[in-house]
Amino acid sequence: MSAADLPQPAPTPEKPKKRLSGRARLVLRSGAVVVLIAVAGWFFYHETRGKYIESTDDAYIHADNVTVSPKISGYVDQVYVVENQDVKAGQPLVHIDPRDYAAQSAQFKAQIDGATASEESAKASLQEQKSAIAQAQAQLTSAEDDARFANAEVERYTPLAASGAETREKLNSLRNQAAMSRSTVAARRAALEAAQLRVNAMQAQIRQARAQGENAQAQFDAANVNLASTEIKASTDGRIGDKSVRVGQFVSAGTRMMSVVPSTFYVVANYKETQIGLMRIGQPATVKIDALPGEEFQAHVESISPGTGAQFSLLPPQNATGNFTKIVQRVPVRIAVDVGPDVRRLFVAGMSVTATVNTIGAKDELHEQQKNAGKTAGNSTDSTDSTDSTDSTEGKRS
Repeated sequence: MSAADLPQPAPTPEKPKKRLSGRARLVLRSGAVVVLIAVAGWFFYHETRGKYIESTDDAYIHADNVTVSPKISGYVDQVYVVENQDVKAGQPLVHIDPRDYAAQSAQFKAQIDGATASEESAKASLQEQKSAIAQAQAQLTSAEDDARFANAEVERYTPLAASGAETREKLNSLRNQAAMSRSTVAARRAALEAAQLRVNAMQAQIRQARAQGENAQAQFDAANVNLASTEIKASTDGRIGDKSVRVGQFVSAGTRMMSVVPSTFYVVANYKETQIGLMRIGQPATVKIDALPGEEFQAHVESISPGTGAQFSLLPPQNATGNFTKIVQRVPVRIAVDVGPDVRRLFVAGMSVTATVNTIGAKDELHEQQKNAGKTAGNSTDSTDSTDSTDSTEGKRS
């Protein structure tokens, strides 16, 4: 039996194509319209506002922590605070044994007293010397009077002795007295000069004693500063953290004992360099803290770093040699959070946040810059064409 003799299967009747009902077509068309409206709305929002909203999650809460370190060395005898305690500016934190510094202060105080006594003694001696000078001056005056009288007697008796009215012995005696009077005057004058010279020496002693007193006073003041530094106080309001000091511990000057974290927090957001073109100081911002989901805090841009983070790293990149792979740099932006002290108590330094800055306020500035750049380019082109025309004219004349 051949294949042609075999019975053939009956043909399958074609099923009629199902057409969408009017309701289904309406739903599809409505959905398409909704999608188009949504896309158009998103595009409008993006062009008018969305592209000016810059956000990053590379942001953290910061605080200007103050490291508490002693100015002097010594043994800690008291610690007044505990970990995580709230403190006020000026509140004592740690006390160092002050006995050594109190002894130094007392020693310099004794040196001040000694220098003061030396100065007073030199002043008293100077007053005595001035009295001695006055006495020597009086003695010199008396000797000069005696000498003048003796010279007058010699002059008076000289013609008498020559005429024989007086003896030569009398005249010789008067001459001897006159010579002795002149010697006495010279001695008194020398004594007066010596007394006056001693005044200069005593004044120098007074100045020396005063200088020693000033030196001792400076050392005494320095010792008092060290003595006052044995009590270490908080320099700002905040909370104690990273406390490592213990009673009985020997600390050297500059030893890190604890940190005071102030209650003034701010956010440092590391934006990509492509995000900060329109970012300006004072622009509004919002901050969302990962630890406080659902909460959004108002803020504003406080400052923008003058360099990228890589520029301030320990080893800044040097791309002048070797292969180069371009990496988008990040610029730190400081954002101040506009909240009250009650909310700030919820902040902890180092928390991760998401920072968003609205830069729409600078869009007109960008348009103005672009317009000015176009005008500058047009003026440059006109200037170039004018120069080329002038050069061409001069070439033809030549």
